[in-house]
Amino acid sequence: MSMPRRLPPYVERNHVKGHTYLSFRRGKGRRIRLPDDPTSSEFMSAYQSALLGQATSSRPELRSPVHGTISALIASYMRSSEYIGLRKTSKEGYGRRLEAIRIEHGHRTVAGLSRERIITGILQPFADRPGAALDTLKKLRILIRHAINIGWIRHDPSLGIKRPKLQRIRSWTEDEIELFRKKWPLETRQRLAFELFLNTGQRRSDVVRMAWSHITPENRIAVAQQKTGRRLLIPLHRDLLSALAVAKRDHVSIITTAYGQSFSVDGFSQWMRDAITEAGLPLGCQPHGLRKATGRRLAEAGATAKMIMSVLGHTTLAEAERYTEEADQASLAVDALARLEGHKANGLPQTQSAGLGKPTKSSKKSAGERQNWRSLGKSEKANNSRRLPIFQPRVPPLSHNGYFGDWQTDSLGDLTRFAATPAQAQATCDAADLSRLLCPQPSSRIHGS
Repeated sequence: MSMPRRLPPYVERNHVKGHTYLSFRRGKGRRIRLPDDPTSSEFMSAYQSALLGQATSSRPELRSPVHGTISALIASYMRSSEYIGLRKTSKEGYGRRLEAIRIEHGHRTVAGLSRERIITGILQPFADRPGAALDTLKKLRILIRHAINIGWIRHDPSLGIKRPKLQRIRSWTEDEIELFRKKWPLETRQRLAFELFLNTGQRRSDVVRMAWSHITPENRIAVAQQKTGRRLLIPLHRDLLSALAVAKRDHVSIITTAYGQSFSVDGFSQWMRDAITEAGLPLGCQPHGLRKATGRRLAEAGATAKMIMSVLGHTTLAEAERYTEEADQASLAVDALARLEGHKANGLPQTQSAGLGKPTKSSKKSAGERQNWRSLGKSEKANNSRRLPIFQPRVPPLSHNGYFGDWQTDSLGDLTRFAATPAQAQATCDAADLSRLLCPQPSSRIHGS
């Protein structure tokens, strides 16, 4: 197997859907497409022009995209106020995905888009990359919405397409939090960054930009979120105050590199990833998981959803609840089992099996009982038609000085006003009588007076 040909400086290979493209890119500047054959004279001419900054004059004039194609739709969208109004960082992310769509599908017509073609032709190549598939679907739907707005199509062909499922970033556990703290002492930069993440609940793009000047005399930190634009004022937790107290203040930024310079967002992420790995934590412990741990901790402390939103910076309850899904499970499970144990210890089941289904042979009344019951007069039958049968508990023993509520009796004899026998008296007490029997109230009368 032959090794790939070594390319000139600033030339890189880009692999897109099985195709390899060559492009010129200096640092993080824009990519300039080069001819595919690095040995051809056309390639060397285009490379020299790109190297001298004259790439635009040596490249062939690009034709305007054909009306009605995806390329033309992308160009129209990027001239719209919706795209122009995006933040710079959002434009960069949109631009990369839209360019990938344009390269692969720009020649296709917008009117020819269908649900089946979107699934099989555009999303299927990303079957093993759900994150890229989801981002492509999002950008494609933005383009479709723009096409509807400008009258190119009338209906959304992406309706009914399910969003690819992503593996969600989880919250750090308390054991993982303590493990990181044991690895990195309080005076280290890694620990300071960790405490900023955990005790402010902000994203990496916000933590990396935090400066000493953002801290107020009242021990609060002002945050202007890059993603949402929201401005927050967050009190400093005592754990964060301890880390800030021993940190060096030799730069405007709170978190700096080993050379005393500010981090880039990507560099900061990789630096934190290395610190997490050195602490012996699994790959599931991601920096963004500390933001979720903040929400979880707030919820466990009894904070409401709006309180959590005021710290994390979300604008909807659904977003705040997404970060606190794991918060209530443990405490709710403890409460549920405690209720179950208490119910079992009570010894008074809510439903008695003897009162369900058909009566057993042993529970059937004797012929004598049935005869006595039938022998009651009409008025007694009418009075007892409202009585409810009681199976458990039985009438309690006489242990309240002979009293059952307001009833003064020394035996069950007085209960026979409801039935012909004491057994029937117990089985025909109504709900009000049962309440008085089970919950005796102090009587103003003295026994025997």
